Amino acid sequence: MKKTKILIVEDETIIAMDIRSSLESMGYHVVGIATTGESAIQKVKDSQPDLVLMDINIRGEIDGIQTAEQIKIERQTPIIYLTAHTDIATLTRAKATEPFGYIVKPFEEQDLYTTVEIALSRAKAEAEVLNSLEKEKEINELKSRFVSMVSHEFRTPLSTILFSAGLLEKYGEKWGKEKHLIHLRRIQTAVQQMTTLLEDVLLLGKAEANRLEFKPITLNIRDFCADLMDELQLIDNAQHQFVLSDRLTQSHEVFLDERLLRIILSNLLSNAIKYSKEGKEIELEISRDEQGICFQVKDGGIGIPEADRKHLFQMFHRAQNVGEISGTGLGLAIVKRAVDLHKGEISLESQEGVGTIFRVRLPLNEQ
Repeated sequence: MKKTKILIVEDETIIAMDIRSSLESMGYHVVGIATTGESAIQKVKDSQPDLVLMDINIRGEIDGIQTAEQIKIERQTPIIYLTAHTDIATLTRAKATEPFGYIVKPFEEQDLYTTVEIALSRAKAEAEVLNSLEKEKEINELKSRFVSMVSHEFRTPLSTILFSAGLLEKYGEKWGKEKHLIHLRRIQTAVQQMTTLLEDVLLLGKAEANRLEFKPITLNIRDFCADLMDELQLIDNAQHQFVLSDRLTQSHEVFLDERLLRIILSNLLSNAIKYSKEGKEIELEISRDEQGICFQVKDGGIGIPEADRKHLFQMFHRAQNVGEISGTGLGLAIVKRAVDLHKGEISLESQEGVGTIFRVRLPLNEQ
């Protein structure tokens, strides 16, 4: 078990050594002794103690209370004051720094232990409350962003459905078969967009609740990737050039989760299509190394700004250069969770205006 780290700030050597001996006999780890306020501030930065025992009257340009004020600004480290002074003025100044306790000199070893334990328990409780509040804040922000995103992303396909359905109702009998098909395809596309969005949200919800299961099966990876590329090429309606590069020199049989792999590759390939101009090449390369099977998705699209790359797998994050290109900011967050369930890794390299390469490596599981 990790020992609690305590810093002693006391300018009387004999008292400081006695406190150190007592604390160590109680099982605490004393990270050091500071004799001035200035050195105490530096030691807090260097050793990051869990608790500071602070003598109020210490040598140097600042006393213990001023030192505590500075420590509180830079790092919220709990402080217990050691003092021989109990006058109102000193206590009033000390209270303003919100200490976790006082020990009046001289004191018994049991008093020291009790005060330290109470301070540590209080600090732990406060940290848990703050952590809960932060999590609640994050959840509320995500809910708000989710509602905003869904309402925005649903608006366009719903408008398309209503518009095309209205035209078909009004002019359907006058139009020929070709015009009918145009509007029916628009409705189908809009429904598919909404279905995909709902599937993404449900998947992400399962992943966040740790309910997204890993169920590997034996796959012929060459056939799997070829079928996926054919599906996407059909949806793309020949607007891009699709290339499947098979670099495998061994068996094409792998043991992976088919559903999760489809999520990974379809999201990466769909993004490549979405952010690449018409006529550009979309390449999926399959290879194998000692660590597992590797997938590389390469496009000639708009690229990803460097500032966005570290946030790319966070929910709702979209790169600053996407402009009017629609999207939810959920796809890559889902990809990352699917890769993690495989205990794999994902990386990328990108250049704005040139394109992006995503690389995924998944370990080869034993059947």
